[in-house]
Amino acid sequence: MPLNIDDVIETFSMLDAWEDRYRYLIDLGRTLDGLTDAERSEEHRVRGCASQVWVVTDHTGDGAHSLLQFRGDSDAHIVKGLVALVLAFYSGHSAQDILTRDIAPLFKQLGLSEHLTPQRANGVRAMVERIKRDAQALAS
Repeated sequence: MPLNIDDVIETFSMLDAWEDRYRYLIDLGRTLDGLTDAERSEEHRVRGCASQVWVVTDHTGDGAHSLLQFRGDSDAHIVKGLVALVLAFYSGHSAQDILTRDIAPLFKQLGLSEHLTPQRANGVRAMVERIKRDAQALAS
């Protein structure tokens, strides 16, 4: 079952301690289906992440209105949760919509902007850039 962003927001709002929020992020990572060994390749690796992160882009249709779905994985537990959150935010949208979606307000609402290390924040930016680059390639 796909991750529901509204459910994530609600759960985050009920968790006061950051230790609990980090545990919840780790749980979110466990919702990912994972990737095959072949998909954990250089082609799918996200550069700019301190941890190993892979993102696979699937799409139906062509052009700006094609719908994109993302799958991913990481070798680090908290990062895997961030991958699940980012992929849920962008999956199921058209290439055109993805290019205008900004995940920053969600991360601010969840308090993640202030609690991520600079390395993890750079990794999130790298994932978003990769997703938007794939969307741009389809939209062009």
